[in-house]
Amino acid sequence: MINVGIIGGAGYTGGELIRLLINHPEVHISYIHSRSNADKYVYEVHKDLIGDTDLKFNGEVLQDIDCLFLCLGHGESTKFLQEQPINESIKIIDLANDFRLRKDNIQEAINRTFVYGLPELNKDSIKTAQNIANPGCFATTIQLGLLPLAKAGLLKDIYTTGITGSTGAGQSLSATSHFSWRANNIQAYKTLTHQHLGEIGESLHQLQGDDTDFDLSFVPWRGDFTRGIFVSSTVTTDLALEELYPLFEDFYKDHPFTQVSKTPVFLKQVVNTNKAVIHLEKAGNKLVVHSALDNLLKGASGQAVHNMNLVFGLDETSGLRLKPVAF
Repeated sequence: MINVGIIGGAGYTGGELIRLLINHPEVHISYIHSRSNADKYVYEVHKDLIGDTDLKFNGEVLQDIDCLFLCLGHGESTKFLQEQPINESIKIIDLANDFRLRKDNIQEAINRTFVYGLPELNKDSIKTAQNIANPGCFATTIQLGLLPLAKAGLLKDIYTTGITGSTGAGQSLSATSHFSWRANNIQAYKTLTHQHLGEIGESLHQLQGDDTDFDLSFVPWRGDFTRGIFVSSTVTTDLALEELYPLFEDFYKDHPFTQVSKTPVFLKQVVNTNKAVIHLEKAGNKLVVHSALDNLLKGASGQAVHNMNLVFGLDETSGLRLKPVAF
């Protein structure tokens, strides 16, 4: 049995992680840390968990665990690990963006090395890692649509658009997260400047080569739904679909959560699952790769549990056999 602790268990990703781990056959949750909710029952915050767990939030950080999940805001994981040294024997899985980029020296500040935790890219490295930097949700969706093309050396100019649900913005309220703003509405944001561009670029270079040159233009959108991400990436290639589909099918043949579909993909296929589904379309020499996933699961907490399974030598699908939301 793997004893785990969760730091920052009151937010969306923390709540989703709790839902997965209380039903995981190989996991015991030792504690869930939240200063603002200390001594409250978890179901008082995550109200859907009433009857599923009697765990309470803990205001202290305990060391008698095997694995620690950090579900903190971006930039907060570094501060936490500097202020609260964690025993070196404890494996850490960080869901923020603090340790995703290899080019940053921030990992040296806490004397830990993190492996980028995209299983479809780094499965073998994850299995032997002590610390995992969980990828971002948009980054995961975009990369899964492009990695087979990068491996084949086919990327040059990439034009990507993607729409995400309101949970992608986190639990803190803002002007654009209120129902009255989101309903029947859509908006582009962080045009060409999204924070996930760095990690996407590093992963694509990892497969296509650091000496290759390509340009990635990304326009993200806020959608009027709660969860899920749908991305469409356009690239130029003379290869036919009959040649491209085998590239994708071969790349993902040993990755149980990424499916290649020859029929159009839609959000309800993936919401409430740890799946990513990819579909290809082509007109002339323009290839469009559509990819969809649940931002809170495959894009965050589900992927974190997948990484934990790999790190501890479990069946990688353990605790993650989830069914999509009914139509």
